Amino acid sequence: MPKMRVAQVPHPNGPFEIVEREIPEPGRGAVRIKVQACGICHSDSLTKEGTWPGIKYPRVPGHEVAGVVDAVGEGVAPWTPGQRVAVGWHGGHCGYCDSCRRGDFLTCRIAPQVTGISYDGGYAEYMIAPAGVLALIPDELSAVEAGPLVCAGITTFNSLRHSGARPGDVVAIHGVGGLGHLGVQFAAKMGFKTVAIARGKDKEPLARKLGAWRYIDSQAEDPAAALVALGGAKVIVATVINGQAMSAVLGGLGINGKLIVLGAAGQLEVPSGFLLSGRRSIAGWPSGSSIDSQDTLAFSAWAGVRSMNELYPLERASEAYDRMMSGKTRFRVVLTTGQ
Repeated sequence: MPKMRVAQVPHPNGPFEIVEREIPEPGRGAVRIKVQACGICHSDSLTKEGTWPGIKYPRVPGHEVAGVVDAVGEGVAPWTPGQRVAVGWHGGHCGYCDSCRRGDFLTCRIAPQVTGISYDGGYAEYMIAPAGVLALIPDELSAVEAGPLVCAGITTFNSLRHSGARPGDVVAIHGVGGLGHLGVQFAAKMGFKTVAIARGKDKEPLARKLGAWRYIDSQAEDPAAALVALGGAKVIVATVINGQAMSAVLGGLGINGKLIVLGAAGQLEVPSGFLLSGRRSIAGWPSGSSIDSQDTLAFSAWAGVRSMNELYPLERASEAYDRMMSGKTRFRVVLTTGQ
């Protein structure tokens, strides 16, 4: 049987192993993808460390997958071999719970699936995925460019387009990292008065280059006061993973302003009177469904939004994962298979 290489985690907190497996065949309703690139996300630590309940090992992580349809199972239309596709966090749903019946597949309550957690993901030369989770990749995007957009990209893009902000509104992106550098681009391209907030003056040139209208150095000034001086933010998208840092920007919301939390950051300190007095709110936003991924890819191709990536070959998956976890990445780490 033909073989493929995968980077698997043998058990919780186990080391990455590069092993050979037989290339799997797609079953009914599924496709086989020849993986060309797969981004490494901080959420892959859920698989690596075994903190997601019910993971079966060995498991291949990876939910920022970009490649080519290689084979299709029965009942898969209209997908055909040769199509360029991507697969993100949303890896499947039951189709019959109340959420699914309303078309809200990401909040499926009966059988939600996550790529690289519920089944093997993209740290591999081939993977199997349900046909319903595929997104078309536009010709203008390479596989390396597309991968991070179906996780970091879709999360920022989707949260912004559903935020209630309108072109001309002040929208702040808190953090200029793996998610934030994409958030600044999306916000600017959507016509918002985009404010980037980060620690240190050194990040300002890049933030401006990405499209920021204003830059706030949270080490040099009070970010909430700085936003108030701009009239208050309609939306603050928090991509940082520090609860205290998020709490520090909350006071920068204007009337009817909304803080959208994208990073898992622990507890926030929220003054209830501040929320009540200005009809302010706090919301979380997860990823999105396959059509949301496709929308993200299409908008990025059209508007020129691109992730800034560091590339590693599949056989260096362990090194690449450690690089991501160190927080020193500028800005996403992507594995390539050479296919």
